[in-house]
Amino acid sequence: MTKRLSRERIVAAALDQLDEHGIDGVTVRAVATRLEVKAPALYWHVHDKQELLDEMGTEIQRRVNAAFIAGFAGRDWRESLEGYARILRAEYLAHRDGARTFSGTRLTDPEALRAQEVWLRSWTAAGLQLADAMDAVDLVTSFVVGFVIEEQERSQSDAARYSLEARDAMVGDEAPLVVAAGHARGDEDARFERQLAIVLTGIDAQLGS
Repeated sequence: MTKRLSRERIVAAALDQLDEHGIDGVTVRAVATRLEVKAPALYWHVHDKQELLDEMGTEIQRRVNAAFIAGFAGRDWRESLEGYARILRAEYLAHRDGARTFSGTRLTDPEALRAQEVWLRSWTAAGLQLADAMDAVDLVTSFVVGFVIEEQERSQSDAARYSLEARDAMVGDEAPLVVAAGHARGDEDARFERQLAIVLTGIDAQLGS
């Protein structure tokens, strides 16, 4: 059984564990149980939970890279970043606690890093400074991570916890704009697009493009 283990199988099992039990349920022991092996068998492949999370994050980045290169390679920086943000959000939302789990993980596959060469070459060839390109990517990534953490916390919690009616009653008539603001948020997809546009417009203004 141990000989048939691979990082790919371990990561797939860990992602299933995440989807069923959330980030707190992902442990080396739990993944080993899922694979019907003893925990020490996994330590040949991943030494601890952080390394396991790094491998999971790397797999998600591979998927992001593949979708990005297929759909947005060669486009200008704004179109590319819009596409990247949507792809990243979709991958995070595809897994319970996705943004909390995958943000901050270290990429372990050099190919996942080298894949960035395609769009960095395209953007710098178009006149964008490398440091500006990386600042733009970091800003958009941070926006997506924060947005999705909040989004998943709401969607994975009891709906009554975020009831607008209960919020309205709590605020009362003394603050009508606060009440109205709660209803002005709109659905998550529309709000994501509005706020992403604000981030990109700010980057655009900073770059003077």
